[in-house]
Amino acid sequence: MGMLTRVPNICSVPRTLKGRSLLGLDAPLTTAAKAVLRCRSWGVCVSAAGTHLPAARRRRNWGIAQVAGARRALSQAPTHLSVCSRQLKAREAASWSLLRTHPLPRFAPGLNAEKTTMGVFYSTSQTEPSPCNLLTVKIIRMKNARKADLLTQSDCYVSLSLPTASVQHFRTKTIPNTKNPTWNETFHFTIQSQVKNILELKVCDEDNMTQDDHLLTVFFDVSKIQLGENIQLSFQLNPQGKEELEVEFTMESSPDPPENIITNGVLVSREVSCLDVQVNGGKMRKDSTERKFALTVDGSYEGTQTHTLSSCLCPTAPARFHYIKYHQSALAVALPRRRRLSRSISSQNERDMNESVTVALNLLPIQEKITVAQDKTIDLYVKANEWTQGLCFRPRNLDARLGFDLCTDEQNFLQNRRRVVAAALKDVLHLEEDLQDHEVPIVAVTTAGCGIRALTAMYGSILGLQKLRVLDCISYISGSSGTTWTMTKLYEDADWSRKDLGEVIIEARKQATKCKMGAFCLRSLRSYYRELSQRTQAGHKTSFIDLWGLMIESMLNDGKCYHRLSDQRRAVNQGQNPLPIYLALSVKDKVATKDFREWVEFTPYEVGFLKYGAFIRAEDFGSEFFMGRLMKKLPESRICFMQGMWSSIFSKNLLDAWHAADNSEDFWHRWTQDKVTEIEEQPDLPEKPYEMATCMFTPTSSLSTTLRDILTDRPAVSKYHDFLRGFQMHNEYIQHEQFAKWKDTSLDTSPNDLRGNSEHLELVDAAFFFETSCPPLMRPERKVDVIIHLNYTGGSQTLPLEQACSYFSEQGIPFPNIGLKDDEKNLKECYMFDGADTPGAPLLLYFPLVNDTFQRYVAPGMARSAAEMEQGKIDLSSFCSPYSTREVSLKAEDFNKLQRLTNYNIMNNENMILQALRMAVARKKQALSQPVSQAQASG
Repeated sequence: MGMLTRVPNICSVPRTLKGRSLLGLDAPLTTAAKAVLRCRSWGVCVSAAGTHLPAARRRRNWGIAQVAGARRALSQAPTHLSVCSRQLKAREAASWSLLRTHPLPRFAPGLNAEKTTMGVFYSTSQTEPSPCNLLTVKIIRMKNARKADLLTQSDCYVSLSLPTASVQHFRTKTIPNTKNPTWNETFHFTIQSQVKNILELKVCDEDNMTQDDHLLTVFFDVSKIQLGENIQLSFQLNPQGKEELEVEFTMESSPDPPENIITNGVLVSREVSCLDVQVNGGKMRKDSTERKFALTVDGSYEGTQTHTLSSCLCPTAPARFHYIKYHQSALAVALPRRRRLSRSISSQNERDMNESVTVALNLLPIQEKITVAQDKTIDLYVKANEWTQGLCFRPRNLDARLGFDLCTDEQNFLQNRRRVVAAALKDVLHLEEDLQDHEVPIVAVTTAGCGIRALTAMYGSILGLQKLRVLDCISYISGSSGTTWTMTKLYEDADWSRKDLGEVIIEARKQATKCKMGAFCLRSLRSYYRELSQRTQAGHKTSFIDLWGLMIESMLNDGKCYHRLSDQRRAVNQGQNPLPIYLALSVKDKVATKDFREWVEFTPYEVGFLKYGAFIRAEDFGSEFFMGRLMKKLPESRICFMQGMWSSIFSKNLLDAWHAADNSEDFWHRWTQDKVTEIEEQPDLPEKPYEMATCMFTPTSSLSTTLRDILTDRPAVSKYHDFLRGFQMHNEYIQHEQFAKWKDTSLDTSPNDLRGNSEHLELVDAAFFFETSCPPLMRPERKVDVIIHLNYTGGSQTLPLEQACSYFSEQGIPFPNIGLKDDEKNLKECYMFDGADTPGAPLLLYFPLVNDTFQRYVAPGMARSAAEMEQGKIDLSSFCSPYSTREVSLKAEDFNKLQRLTNYNIMNNENMILQALRMAVARKKQALSQPVSQAQASG
């Protein structure tokens, strides 16, 4: 049975320091007063008293408080701990009143700073000071509590959680068998004023024999409490049953200096401290064989580390933890195992015992020594530092980029590409004059489709655009699912768009038509196993999707492809090719795609979230981050692993399948979704637009929970280290214009769930929501004027476009109105939607995958002979179609037919494409002339 020693509270009385010039203070040093450490599991109280030290020793140690233990009570304890803390800024004591009156001494800035130089810093974001506040929560009482048991009243307690302030959960005592429990217990939190702090008050019924019953949880936005305010609120849990929860809140200023944060208005990067922990062996018993400690700082980047005891002959490096500086974190030390006599059994029997001690980091006084026992000695040294970089000890910069603008590399690309596009437009449109930079439209190609069908069809479309000399007019190509297979192959060549694509298509046909059994043979599986093992050893999180990526590589290549996403920069740095953009969805385990999904874009320069405005370098994707800083650089994944993730057909859960078949999940949500309702608090508080409504969560039955888990379980999902780990949501994030554009799920209003504690991203094929790769092109920063939509999906050829139109309309993102339902059975090869009725919308050219005039014409204006009519017959949609998504191989004849069809559909609509380009150029010129004419009119 393990024993836990906790340090829940340290209360300090006034103390002054002699010779405070060392600390930047003036008053003389007298005697430090007592601090009380209540060690609950030991059932004793250890008293800590400071001593008056010689001046020389004070200068060397910067003050020491020694703790003499109650030795008789702790005679059975195994360890002597010497805890030495050298903190730059002491934290608040648990007793806020004493701390406000007599704050602990602080070190001068810059002392004991850690020198950290990890890589070239990517972000130029500036830190800003932001004050922290002290929140006091007093749980008073509950009225008319609901019953969880049939025969008795509930045995209620309240569990408190504020994830942005502490990883710990606090709870009241249990009040047995009453519907009106009274607690009157007080809890304290240090909160960052610019962070969205949602307090969770979880009411439970305690059961001795079974798991405690979860009755309800109240979610309260503490930003409703004003600074300097003390207010008692009554949460109306069930007005009909007069069920209420009474809580008192107090918000006060923190005596600590402001915290240095970095924010883009949606995410907040908190200030991080480094904690060095050194364990040295002292007088160890000879029979002590276990010399390892488990050190844990919950909420830190490292989490738990195993540390081997040092000796003077073989010292070990200190264990280092990175944690949020103003977080209520604690260091937990699991002591070495020992043999202890059992009191309940014969003295001949012995058992292994595990003990641990917990030290609250924000309560550590300077240089404190804690004596737990004397039967053997182990010294534990703890040193907290600022996280800095360089010789000047500047605060550590972000390696992530927080901002919604385009990165510098992409802006430079656009500048280079604009010259290529301007020359190409002058050529194809037969313009008399050169286009100025501001007159050059941004043209983009967006593609969608699955499997070998999409791979083949895209080659034909790109070839057609090249033949029309329109390919050089395009600045972006976006893709998802199967079209990413074509794109990644093209961008292996740095000058692919300037070369004849005939040879590339011949190679693609060879790979598409070859037998794929070799990808699944025993020899290949062994090779996959070796590589996945190496990938795991390197630090990556592997899954079946990575195996699928290796299979894709084997099916589409003759050998290993060592190409990586960042290598594609060679193909765009001079603006010689359009910039590729790949799209995926971020999802959560056990959560339906309808309830949570986030767009993630990939370019050769960056990987990032559209909604958060958070990006990292492409070569850093998959590496480990904490609070926007690169912690552990992992090898960049080969492109095949990215292909597996972008086209992860095995990640679909039952609810996704139901949604795809029925286009509705309401039936399942009615029976499986947890009930979340808005509730009122009395008295009413003034409302602000960015404040979250107070909500009450009522869990569903265990049967519903089990059903939901079954429906939302994904057979396999691609996992990568979360580069947003540690970030917290800004207090006003919900009102941010950029976040609002992509706020489209229920979790967007639940910040505690939105940026949870998960260490990994779960990424799936974007087609699980709807088949499109448009979202990255709709970022207003990219200013796309024309979108050429190439659709290669199976089934309905109008549904993907209708879904995109509906989605962007709901999000308030300008997009042309679409009306193709009446044309479903007789679709044309190309449609143009000018977006004139939607200000700011791009001009859209839509190419469905149809076989219309190609049945009668070999090429535009060239009719088929009777012998060639068979070549015009292509089965695109039947169950037995060779282009079905489930197919991984094609016959050479089928490959040629589909490639020629999509090439023909582009070539046959040359006039419509050129018309769209002319309209785009005219709009650009008109947009420039309008401000000039308006200025002249006003003048």
